[in-house]
Parts: sequence; structure tokens; C-alpha cells
Amino acid sequence: MAVCRILSCPWVSVVRLLNSCHLPSLYVQRCTYVDEYMKWKRDSYYETIDHIHQSVGLRPVITLKNCIVRGSSGCIPVSEVSKRQLQLEVPMKRVASFLRHYPSIFEEFAGEHNHPWFRLTPEALKLHKEEVTIYEEFKSDLIMRLKKLIMMSKDRVLPLKIIRGMQWYLGIPDEFLENVEENLPASFRVVEMGDKLQWLTVDSEDVVLSALQKNAIKRGLCQESLDVIKFPFYPSRGLRLRRKIANWLDEFQNLPYISPYQDFRNLDPNSDISEKRIVGVLHELLSLFVDHSAQRKTLLCLKKYLGLPQKFHKVFERHPHMFYLSFKNTRCTAILKEPHCHTSIIPEHPILKVRQKYMSLMKESHKIRKNRRINNQLAGKDTDITAAEENYGVGGEVHLS
Repeated sequence: MAVCRILSCPWVSVVRLLNSCHLPSLYVQRCTYVDEYMKWKRDSYYETIDHIHQSVGLRPVITLKNCIVRGSSGCIPVSEVSKRQLQLEVPMKRVASFLRHYPSIFEEFAGEHNHPWFRLTPEALKLHKEEVTIYEEFKSDLIMRLKKLIMMSKDRVLPLKIIRGMQWYLGIPDEFLENVEENLPASFRVVEMGDKLQWLTVDSEDVVLSALQKNAIKRGLCQESLDVIKFPFYPSRGLRLRRKIANWLDEFQNLPYISPYQDFRNLDPNSDISEKRIVGVLHELLSLFVDHSAQRKTLLCLKKYLGLPQKFHKVFERHPHMFYLSFKNTRCTAILKEPHCHTSIIPEHPILKVRQKYMSLMKESHKIRKNRRINNQLAGKDTDITAAEENYGVGGEVHLS
């Protein structure tokens, strides 16, 4: 239960406790961080999590799949999407080539005037129906993830274009943002802020608990302990911190915990408490995402709205026991370690398993293309042998005319 009302919550004492916590600005705010270089250590475990590193390639596949299912009769001519390569984030120069790259998902056939058309394969169509069912069953969970993202902002309002940029990571369907009034509760409203942009806000008096706070409650921590929640550490094998940094981290863990949903405007941005809040915000943010990871550059668009400093990305480097930075495929991906460990209580995103099935279909396409190449090569050899037999005879004798 991610959100609880004070009147109906079974954790009434906990909610009152959270409401009675000291304001962040009342804590002693000082900066003791030791600015020493920490060498990046490669961790093969996080480098080989397929659903994280293949997510970039899956995104345009899902986008094109959605275009096809929305077409009349569940198929579209290639001309309908051929000039939308940048919009669809297709990595190839031609959209048609990208569609043909995944024959296990997209089936090509000749349409009107012999133009190429595409539809989903039976396997992909079955998977799409499963995806739609999950969106319906877990609609409240997905809405809560969107609500939490908005409630982490300064004034509980975010531009719609920013939310659309986070849509893939949150795992919410296009319909949520295309028709807000119909698909989202009445507490969500589209407003205009005078900058000619549409913003999405949420009206709520609910007390929102972060993943760390819920974990602390499950562990039965007392009132004094809830004020100082320690971050879970998951050191990579072979990672050694310098003594000064290790000592600083010990002190850092004992600092008061500032919830990502708490007012932070009076915090000194250069203090250790502010840094602990930033770590908490990034922990909560990544815990909401499907893969519990995101490209580091993608998160930059949120810094203005979530109260993050200009160089907040350095927090990932300063806290290698919580976050892992992968530079695979020439991209920098920030990964939250906790959800990928057996002791984690962060729930799996409901749409993750479906995405993994799509990735399996993508791998199947590789096998299909490989078999086609082998068959084409064999067909070419058979043609050469047949031509030789016609000229020289099957038994090797030359046919004289």
C-alpha cells in the first residue's frame, strides 16, 4: 500500500510520526564530504542484465507495434511510418529495414499496388493482448507511480512533455497522457502555467511513503530509528573505498533521512543533509522505473523540477554501494543496485515480464535471419551445382553439342 489516508490507514501511528518529524531546515546543515577520486569498478553482474541493456532497442519496437495495432485492420503500409524515423527513435536510416530486422514480430506482405505492408505475427499479437491485460489489471499501480513522480516535484506539477519523456521508464501506456480526463482519476488535472506548455498536477492530501520508509516500517523500527533511515548498501566484489570516504559514509548514514515527498526548499544545497535527500530522491525515482535504471542523460531533464543540483549525476559516482554506472553500448546507464539483489523488498514492475518476452522475440528474429542467410547461401550453391551439371554432366562427362 503505497499511499494511506490518515483516517483509514492501519499505520495511523506511523503516519502521525512522519507528520511530526522535524522540518529539514531545523537540522544542523554542514558539509563534510571528502572530495577524493574514486576509481570506477566494473561489475560483470550489472553489465549482463539483459532487460536493462536491451531496453533501448526494445523501445522503437514497442512504438512501431503500437502504430500497427492502431491501424485499420491491424496493419499499416510502410509509407505511414517511413518518414517518422526520428520521432519513432528508430536506430536505422530506413524504418522498413528496421521492421524487416525483426521478422518474429513484424510480418511483411504485399498490399495495394504491391506496396509493402506490415502486421504483427501471431506470437507478437498474443503478447500485445497480454500487455493490454496487464495494463488493465495493474492500472492503479501504474497511476500511483505517475502520482509519485509528480509529488516529488517542488509544487506537485510537471510539464506533460517531461512526463512523456519518463513514460517509457514508468511503464505507463500512451492512453494515460493522451486523454487525461478519461484515463486518470479526478485528482489529476492538466493546467497551463503561462509558458504555453501543458502541465500535469495532482491534488492530494495523502501521506506518501517512500520505498525506504516502507522497508523501515516492515522491519519494525522504533520512532527514533525512523528519523535516521540508513540506505541499504550492496558493495560490488573487489570494490574498495578509501578510508576517508568510508569514514564519511559512516557519518552520512547516521544523518536524518529526508523523504523525497517532503518540502526541501529551506535546505542548504551544499550540506550533507541535502546530499542525503538527493540520494533518497534518486533511490525512490529509480525504484519506480520498470528496469530500476535509466540513462543518466535522460534524468537531467528532471533536475529543475525535483530540486536536484547542477551536477547531481556525481551522486552516482560518490555512492557506488547503492548505484552502478554502466558504460555499455556507449551509453551511461544509472542502475539502482537494491532491486537486483535477493534481499530487496522493492516490488517488480508489473510490465517487466512482458518486456522480457518481447526481448525473447527479438532474439528469435536473429535466429530467423541467420537461418535465412544459410538457406540463401545453400540455394546459391545448389544453383551453381545445377549449372555445372548441365554443362559438364552429372557424371563429370562433358556434353558436346
